[in-house]
Amino acid sequence: MAATLHDVARLAGVSIKTVSNVVNDYPHIRPATRARVEDAIAELGYTPNLTARSLRSGRTGAIALAVPELGLSYFAELAAAVIAAAEEAGLVVLVEQTGGDRDRELELLRSPRLNLTDGLIFSALGMGEADVAALEVPYPLVLLGERIFGAPCDHVTMRNVEAARAATEYLIASGRERIAVVGAHEGEVIGSAGLRLRGYREALDAHGLPFDESIIGYTTLWHRANGARSMRELLDRDVTFDAVFGLNDTLALGAMRALQESGRRVPDDVAVVGYDDLDEAQYSIPSLTTVDPGQAWIARTAVQTLIERIEDPAGNEPRLLLADFRIVERESAPAG
Repeated sequence: MAATLHDVARLAGVSIKTVSNVVNDYPHIRPATRARVEDAIAELGYTPNLTARSLRSGRTGAIALAVPELGLSYFAELAAAVIAAAEEAGLVVLVEQTGGDRDRELELLRSPRLNLTDGLIFSALGMGEADVAALEVPYPLVLLGERIFGAPCDHVTMRNVEAARAATEYLIASGRERIAVVGAHEGEVIGSAGLRLRGYREALDAHGLPFDESIIGYTTLWHRANGARSMRELLDRDVTFDAVFGLNDTLALGAMRALQESGRRVPDDVAVVGYDDLDEAQYSIPSLTTVDPGQAWIARTAVQTLIERIEDPAGNEPRLLLADFRIVERESAPAG
């Protein structure tokens, strides 16, 4: 049979209340007493009854994280960072994968599975501005991403326009004037692709450079294969360009592969800049110059903001929290 609080208390020679205080990490317990209880817990293999604890406290000690696709490196790294931040706060994370599908995202927001958690960190991709009312939910919610603004919940995101403008200006400062884009989405205004393309165009305008539709590579999902395919289409058009801005690192790495296959040298013939500062970016050949959009800060801030909402649901008005960014210079696009 499983060990109980009574068993632990009997072996440690303390009261059941003392064992409960140790299990719940209450302060003001003498170190020797805590050590004796912890030794008894280890010897008996005691595990707390989380269901009973949640009924008493109204908390489960778990939060949910919903992301579009763990197969994309950005979301895999984001999930790892959220889990690490939650563990530091003594929380576990249940991860949901939506596929970036609007219907699945809306279904998740209403899912009874969320009753098993204290709140949700939600990275929307399929939903849009018209779905803002769906974010009026009866539990703590923190929104990530760039698909919906003005939501009735806290929103932690990155400075897409400013960061993309800075990446483009970095290439211009290095002497590049024909800067192709890989990863644009047809007709998108709100969303990562639309906002980053806006920043790109702002940089061109600020430096008196024309916008040329012929060097904009469109695609759908931001996978490496799509970056390579989009770059091959640009090369097939026989247009001239001396730099590429990949709207994320995965696209940029795919584009760089296609450039090298065509005989273009990176960065001598074509400089390449990405966006996200994925771990793999520093190990490509050449290593990828990129934008660090503050992912680590976003993960920590999302967890901390959700904890604040869990502890005080009727606290401040919903906040828009924006991460800082920086350009990470590597071999694919050295500074001028």
